[in-house]
Amino acid sequence: MKTKILLTGASGNIGYELLKQLIAQKERFDITVFDLKTSRSTQLFEPFGSDIRVIYGDITLPEATIEAAAQKDVIIHLAALIPPAADEKPELAHRINVGGTGNLIRNVEQYSPDAFFVYSSSVAVYGDRLDAIHIKVGDELNPSKGDHYAVSKIQAEEQVRKSALRWSIFRLSAIMGIGNHKLTGLMFEMPLNTPMEITTPEDTARAFLHSIDHQESLTGMIFNLGGGEKCRILYKDLLARSFKIYGLGRFSFPAEAFAAGDFHCGYYADGDQLEAILHFRRDNIETYFEKVSAGISPMQVFFTRPFACIAKQILLTKSRPYKEHKNKIKGVKSLPSAA
Repeated sequence: MKTKILLTGASGNIGYELLKQLIAQKERFDITVFDLKTSRSTQLFEPFGSDIRVIYGDITLPEATIEAAAQKDVIIHLAALIPPAADEKPELAHRINVGGTGNLIRNVEQYSPDAFFVYSSSVAVYGDRLDAIHIKVGDELNPSKGDHYAVSKIQAEEQVRKSALRWSIFRLSAIMGIGNHKLTGLMFEMPLNTPMEITTPEDTARAFLHSIDHQESLTGMIFNLGGGEKCRILYKDLLARSFKIYGLGRFSFPAEAFAAGDFHCGYYADGDQLEAILHFRRDNIETYFEKVSAGISPMQVFFTRPFACIAKQILLTKSRPYKEHKNKIKGVKSLPSAA
């Protein structure tokens, strides 16, 4: 008999990769996908045809997930509003990430009370760790100022833990894949010396896939999910290598363009615990950059290079810290001189 799976958030980067991995073992799984109906989601799911059952709906509505939650063995809940949208629209983030999770939990409790519920949380819940870069699950949850996404994840975690279900929570590290991070003002909010432990969407999805077969070892537990020691890099080095790959040349922004704190990320000191159970890691920092490079056409790089300086100047205008730095300088210059 096939294991009945409900996957939410399958149109996201991790969710879509997980969906492909589930379908690769479709002889084992009866797959239901719950997602918001958009042009992106319909285009992504249509090629899979009868291999999946798609239920479209708004997770913020209590009744929307009733059908999807019924008669399931495993729930993998990835649906969320993520940054920068989550911090730009905190009320919507709360409705989706907290309210939506609560709606789903209540429906699963009623219609699939024996199901195993796996929830995707985030390293953001730990907040700024520049002074204590090694992170463990038992560490204090201390979201950075203004990080509405992290707050919503903490509140959602609490609902999962207090539920009547068998559950497990994975706190994801920085998820880095091809095209899943656009160059926006958000890049300036992370301090340059931030230590990062990345995980690729492929490895992350594999962890959720393997969780289906290791429920007993995971139930009632929270884990840090990261790529491990071979996936560690400083943010400034990640940016420098990325800029070269994309044809943007030397990473040459002033230090004042980047925040001095109030972000998140670090190294997972206990991340190997989940790897020991699920054996999901395949990538390292070098294979990540190889994938990024392979995903960019030579023509794109060729046409980007002549405009690299202009592109970086435009990008700098999106930096909140740099704007504040310039305003501070203007304020000092405008002060009246002493008599």
